Amino acid sequence: MSITRRELSLGLAGLLASTLASQQGLAAEISSAAQAIDHDMSGVPANWTGKEQIAFLIYPKFTALDMVGAHHMLASLMGSTTHIVAKTKDPVTSDQGLVFTPSASFEDCPKNLDIICVPGGSTGTLAAMQDEDTLKFLKHHGRHAKYVTSVCTGSLLLGAAGLLKGYKATSHWATREVLPVFGATPVDGRVVRDRNRITGGGVTAGIDLGLTIVGLLRDTEYAQCVQLIAEYAPEPPYDAGTPDRAPANVKAMTDTMFVNFIKQAAAVGRSAYAHSKGL
Repeated sequence: MSITRRELSLGLAGLLASTLASQQGLAAEISSAAQAIDHDMSGVPANWTGKEQIAFLIYPKFTALDMVGAHHMLASLMGSTTHIVAKTKDPVTSDQGLVFTPSASFEDCPKNLDIICVPGGSTGTLAAMQDEDTLKFLKHHGRHAKYVTSVCTGSLLLGAAGLLKGYKATSHWATREVLPVFGATPVDGRVVRDRNRITGGGVTAGIDLGLTIVGLLRDTEYAQCVQLIAEYAPEPPYDAGTPDRAPANVKAMTDTMFVNFIKQAAAVGRSAYAHSKGL
């Protein structure tokens, strides 16, 4: 059985309201989704519902999980509206062959965004860093959005648009060394926040980034409910998810995979960053 985003939001709202009511000794537990939908929402704190306009930028050969993980969390913000934005509304294929249909183009994307989130990739990100329309779009919304965010090498794209100069930021562990090209200070962190710039590490860090923002825009209890509903309790079968935990031979082998990309990213980055100053 498929569940719509509205039903999920209503279910979340019911769960949150039930939690609050239980804490206050005002109501019994909710036993079904139908009851959740009909639940009296009068006790829900005002800050649990917002009107955020959230845009996720996608482009050919982006990494889908960079976007989808953050999207799952941020789409749980009651009252928010999410937009999947690309240059046009034509289908966009990710680096692993998943196809996404944008809900908005650069032209008809809402003008006033609360959050813009940029996923990463490899060759697709390098191409996006050299695309003038993409850089213009990011530079414009980066000046006005309440929060400018990225996942993985999406931070390189933010940097290319001139949006990380003077900010601390992170990226995929293999590409953090490129960040100074854009005037950013690289930080080893799963999620790094510097004022209104929030950047996430590689791929799965998008889930953490999204959940962090949920807590920032609502509160801890709301974010914990979102985490519980997602059953986000990582227990990976291997403990090699960071350079310091991976076996030396695995780290050495993986390093060789990024040599050319890092060189290209630095070269493309310098050119794109210089170009962005004139946009």
